[in-house]
Amino acid sequence: MDALGIDLSRLLTFLVGFTIIAVFLRMFLYGPITRMLDQRADRIRDSLEAAENARAEAASSAERVEQELANARREGQELIAEARDAASRLRDQEAERTRAQVDEMLDRAREEIRRERAAAVEEVRREFAGIAILAAERIVEQSLDEDAHRELIDRVLEEGLDARNN
Repeated sequence: MDALGIDLSRLLTFLVGFTIIAVFLRMFLYGPITRMLDQRADRIRDSLEAAENARAEAASSAERVEQELANARREGQELIAEARDAASRLRDQEAERTRAQVDEMLDRAREEIRRERAAAVEEVRREFAGIAILAAERIVEQSLDEDAHRELIDRVLEEGLDARNN
């Protein structure tokens, strides 16, 4: 190998030195660097999985929130509709009760008017009877002709009406 310019002892020294350096680098640098890179890759993978899980959870949460909002809106609309129905029923009940009270008051007023009218008619009859009796008594006491009788009845009626008005 001398013809090629290679010295065997030097070649062996270089090979032994290179092997020692390669073993040393592999043990003390390549192994720790590889482990560190593997650990970092694992952490990145775990972080990516965690981020994907968080994204999926966020999407699921957002969907649940939207669903809950839709349910809350629907329940709110149902409550509003129930409240409107209840208010309408209450308004109708109050209107019916008011109508019944008004009808009852009208019936009582009509009955009272009928009683007062009957009482007034009875009073007029009593007064008229009294006036007629008084007129008859005066007619009997005096024997007058028909014109005198009419005049006497008219006078008695006027006196009775004047007495009633006072």
